Amino acid sequence: MTTARIHLDRPHAHFTNLDFITGKVIVQLLSDTPISGIQVKLEGESRTRLAGPRYPHSDRADKKKTELEVHKLLYKVDTVFPTPEIFQPGSNAVYTLAAGTYEYPFRFKFPFNNSCSNHNTMFTNLNVTGLKLEVARDTDRHVKKSLPPSFSSFPGVAEIRYFVKATIIRPQFYKENIRAFADLTFLPIEPPRTGNPNEETYARRQQQFAKHLGGSPKRSLFRKISTSSIIDTGPEPPRLSVDARLPNPPILTCNEPLPLRILVQKLTPSSETIFLQSLQIELIAYTHIRAHDLNRKESGSWVILSHSNMNMPIGRADDPVGKEWKVDPTMWNRIPLPNTVAPSFETCNIARTYELEIRVGLAHGTPGAIKPELLILPLRLGVKVYSGIAPPQALLDAMGVSVPETQYAQPEEPPSPSQPPPKPPRPTVAPAPVYTGEVYDDAPPSYEDAMAEELGPVDGPRREYNPPDASANRRTSGADVKTPVGSGKDDERLFPDSGPSNHSTESFDLFTPSTPSDSRPGSASMAPPPQQGEAHLPPADHKAEHKPDEEPPQYQAIPQEQLQTPEQPTQRRQSRTDIRTFNLGVPNRKPVPRSSNSKQSSNSPQ
Repeated sequence: MTTARIHLDRPHAHFTNLDFITGKVIVQLLSDTPISGIQVKLEGESRTRLAGPRYPHSDRADKKKTELEVHKLLYKVDTVFPTPEIFQPGSNAVYTLAAGTYEYPFRFKFPFNNSCSNHNTMFTNLNVTGLKLEVARDTDRHVKKSLPPSFSSFPGVAEIRYFVKATIIRPQFYKENIRAFADLTFLPIEPPRTGNPNEETYARRQQQFAKHLGGSPKRSLFRKISTSSIIDTGPEPPRLSVDARLPNPPILTCNEPLPLRILVQKLTPSSETIFLQSLQIELIAYTHIRAHDLNRKESGSWVILSHSNMNMPIGRADDPVGKEWKVDPTMWNRIPLPNTVAPSFETCNIARTYELEIRVGLAHGTPGAIKPELLILPLRLGVKVYSGIAPPQALLDAMGVSVPETQYAQPEEPPSPSQPPPKPPRPTVAPAPVYTGEVYDDAPPSYEDAMAEELGPVDGPRREYNPPDASANRRTSGADVKTPVGSGKDDERLFPDSGPSNHSTESFDLFTPSTPSDSRPGSASMAPPPQQGEAHLPPADHKAEHKPDEEPPQYQAIPQEQLQTPEQPTQRRQSRTDIRTFNLGVPNRKPVPRSSNSKQSSNSPQ
């Protein structure tokens, strides 16, 4: 039996652009084994699966269809065996390796932008869900942008996965290639921040408290109370304006507190004190999913802060009209964003956008006698979330981008409290991403990717990013998914072989498809030459960790009425290596009863 596994060197919790990813493929042979080569690939894929009506504008709208869309975002190949010293160009050479353990090192470098093109193959487009085989149709709509982060918030519906795959190519057509997988987490470098830190974008809402009604006569069973008997008493209730402000452009950073300012302005004269009763800050995520002609928009949220019954006075009752009161920012400027928040991104079939919602609850009255009326003002700002990994200064200089040194600083306070600051410009809400259907036919590398070959890895702070474990089949930690995924296939994985490590062993399969790079140079009738590959045998005590082989989790369809129930953990079972399954591709057939036609056909000459 032949086994293969991948050992990755992980200097950081996650990888980013310009990083070198290194490791080694460990191959263990129990007997002399002929092979044609060993390839290692660094790949990134974006997969979506949506279900919808097959005939939406007809009487057969109840007929359902499932669309699977696959995009190869990253594809790099390195042939680690045969080495250049023993490689024979122009010949279908087969190398026989003696029994033992072999190690083959590899090294890749992450680019800036994706390389989505026609890298998809029959093996990439295949997806097995239970007993059903799905095939993704080719698409010509691609988006050329920065590599997106690892994403697994919607298992079985939308996933972005990065992994290293090793393939041992077998020369025999009846033997399956041996493969091993190793998943990794990717967090991209953020775009340059070119805004002016002294400018702000804002959301504003004005509201006036209700007027107190009094002087009504006593109620009676036989007397009708008319509205004319109600007399307005007391002074005019206060009118307020509430602002939520962020630096322009509005950018939030992963694992960092919000650069938020909340201002309350007094618009009318009043002798009452304004009290802050409640405050809630919520980050809302919108995930735009597309699978060919099917589209869906999912939403989820993270509650950053939620306070109630605060009774916190804002300013003083004798403050003049036009006075701006600043809400204490220490309530939220020490709370970082959760580490499950992914940066904003857009790829060919998945996009993520964000909004920040602030709900301010105000009351008025005097200390110790606050009126029961509660005025809640909701404010929303369209924001972008950046990874917090700054691009190298050499790249910014080469691109001619000037980034202010104080881009992360808080805006300065107005010079004089008596003079209100000028009104900042109205924010422009970022529109939802539109798929224009642009086609890229082997376009040359972008300027960023060309510069990336000369730049070293990022030397700076890295934010913590822990996307949810899709193998556990659960939602985003700390997120409240507001719209349920209405497909019965939500619990079926788009990447059945994903996991921390995926070991591959020798198996027998006549009809397993392979990628073009895994082609076997030669047929079974060719006798392998007696040449033996130059392999390096490691010391006996130098072995990577080897975990028992596990089968991918098995899933079954969930009825529509059970989609709202909590998800149960997927059960795994231990695989047995002493059983070998032979898949000959011939369906089982029942015997046909003998008839007159069958007798005549049996007596006919062959």
